[in-house]
Amino acid sequence: MTREIRTGSLQMIAAMLISGTIGALVVLSQQPVTNVVFWRCIFAAVTLFILGLMSGNWRSHLNSRVVLIAALSGVALVINWLLLFAAYSRTSIGLATVLYNTQPLMLVGMGVFILKEKVSRSKWLWLGASFTGMLLVFSSGFNHGGSNGWLTGIAMALGAAFFYALTALIIRQLKGVPAQQIALVQVVVGTLMLLPLVDFQQRMTFTHWGIVATLGILHTGMMYQLLYGAIQKLPTSITASLSFIYPIVAVIVDRFVFHHSLSPIQFFGGAMILLAAAGINLGWGEKRRAKTVLAKG
Repeated sequence: MTREIRTGSLQMIAAMLISGTIGALVVLSQQPVTNVVFWRCIFAAVTLFILGLMSGNWRSHLNSRVVLIAALSGVALVINWLLLFAAYSRTSIGLATVLYNTQPLMLVGMGVFILKEKVSRSKWLWLGASFTGMLLVFSSGFNHGGSNGWLTGIAMALGAAFFYALTALIIRQLKGVPAQQIALVQVVVGTLMLLPLVDFQQRMTFTHWGIVATLGILHTGMMYQLLYGAIQKLPTSITASLSFIYPIVAVIVDRFVFHHSLSPIQFFGGAMILLAAAGINLGWGEKRRAKTVLAKG
């Protein structure tokens, strides 16, 4: 293992460990979801701007086209945060996070229906496995008296995954633009979007301010630095495999902080979803087929 890969791996692991605690902080903030996302955007914007000034290139690529596309992705990203954070209190942090990791599968679907991309047989199999996992999660809710609130939470988690995949699809148009600059535009757009919706009369203690500041500074500004630093250093396969630390940490944190745990059916369904996401990200099946073709040639 080279020094660059070792450094990138440590950055990726740190980013995923930080990400896995987002849900707990959102719930512990005891604030309306709109307020949480608004203050996250505010603190993140300040952090990213300062980091950009320190690096000396905070606006090197920010022409009108880049700003417009990044702003559109920012709208999708903020909707994604709103839906995901709202899902936590209706289901559980662990289950919402597992369902949220259907993102790569939804991105494949968007590629098929929007970009008319061809999808291999192995990807269709992984998509089928993920859908089966979601059916198991749904069935567990009905078997255990799932309420309308529970179903709403499930829908919100899947909706968040959809909008995150849409964010990724839009960002594909910004190849070569530093991720830090894209993120800065996104959180500024989020601030403007939510400004009319924020309840400034909501009571916030010093602890609450500390939590939302942490979400903005550490879980957005600093985490972006770690994540994109890792992506620049690591092969895609390592990046994809380490990304599954995030849902695992979220499930563990949910268990120990809020005493929530997945039922056996939910655990099995969630495992199928994560396995399918791993198969899509890591190209399982396609690599084996590629080797077979090579051997035949």
